[in-house]
Amino acid sequence: MMNEQQVEDITIEFFYKPHTITNDSDPDSNLRVGIALVVSFFLVISVLAFPNGPFTRPHPAIWRMVFGLSVLYFLFFVFLIFLNWDQVKLLMYWLDPNLRYATREADVMEYAVNCHMITWERILSHFDIFAFGHFWGWAMKALLIRSYGLCWTISITWELTELFFMHLLPNFAECWWDQVILDILLCNGGGIWLGMTACRFLEMRTYRWASIKDIHSTTGKLKRAVLQFTPASWTYVRWFDPKSSFQRVAGIYLFMIIWQLTELNTFFLKHIFVFQASHPLSWCRILFIGIITAPTVSAIAFLEALACIKFGQDLFSKTQVMYVVLWLVCVSQSTSDCDDSSFIDSCGFTPDNIRGESDYQLLRQRREGPVKNKANGTSRKQELR
Repeated sequence: MMNEQQVEDITIEFFYKPHTITNDSDPDSNLRVGIALVVSFFLVISVLAFPNGPFTRPHPAIWRMVFGLSVLYFLFFVFLIFLNWDQVKLLMYWLDPNLRYATREADVMEYAVNCHMITWERILSHFDIFAFGHFWGWAMKALLIRSYGLCWTISITWELTELFFMHLLPNFAECWWDQVILDILLCNGGGIWLGMTACRFLEMRTYRWASIKDIHSTTGKLKRAVLQFTPASWTYVRWFDPKSSFQRVAGIYLFMIIWQLTELNTFFLKHIFVFQASHPLSWCRILFIGIITAPTVSAIAFLEALACIKFGQDLFSKTQVMYVVLWLVCVSQSTSDCDDSSFIDSCGFTPDNIRGESDYQLLRQRREGPVKNKANGTSRKQELR
């Protein structure tokens, strides 16, 4: 009887009509849809085939997709390097037809003029979205680097980088008060302080995670779901040690070069390929690099630099080699001067894992008893007496 009961027609008409995602009259739309589907399927393959990265929150699959996007970005620049300038312009105009009318910022703006005229109105005019980007960017960098010494070294070294490359990029020219007070002390320094304060909070926090299935209250489940987007643990990072090997120092030097190169690419790309800092090609790249920095960025930085050199030969023909050599020497010297060998950071906090090293040694001595001196047969405790 139930099968013979009459019901209203609940057929959804959409599912009973043929549909197509291609359009013969609009080939550009077909190309965009095809690229979007290729990227989507590659991300699915990334989740299934790529290994886990250094992060697990909120889920390892998300970071596998981030790694997959970085691979696609890398392959895009491999493809771009083998094009000529006309083909690159055709590709850019296909992405955004308005780029045909784009102009370089250096061609329409003046930099470092009337630096002796310091007024409150002029100072306040510099606190724009770019100043906030400086501040927030350094807060995120501090969360990644987790070292006051290295953060301040990179911050100051970047200002020196601007001076050494000012002959190629006119927008690197800044007034002294803009560079020292607004950039280094306020924006960069404030961001470093905020990031390191967050690091100290995360270092001192006790991590005890419970499964959401073991939480019975609705409020507790919601809180646990939100906490899924926070770190599962936090590791204190000690970059330098008085006994660091040459390989360790060379690794830090290479890290700083890649970091500075990534920042330089931001300005060279928009200058050579001619688009404004406010264009999505600029700020989307910055956000994307910020996301993929932790998993992988070194190979991408070198490929971006290669693309800039190939398509910016007219610009780089004006390079003064002495400035580049001095820049490398300054980065090298700053690497040797940056030493966070002290166990206590500038906040006066000793990380548990460092404190635990000495605690472990004391505990071992208590278990094994006093250490005998082979020369005279006395213990260290007796020698101290």
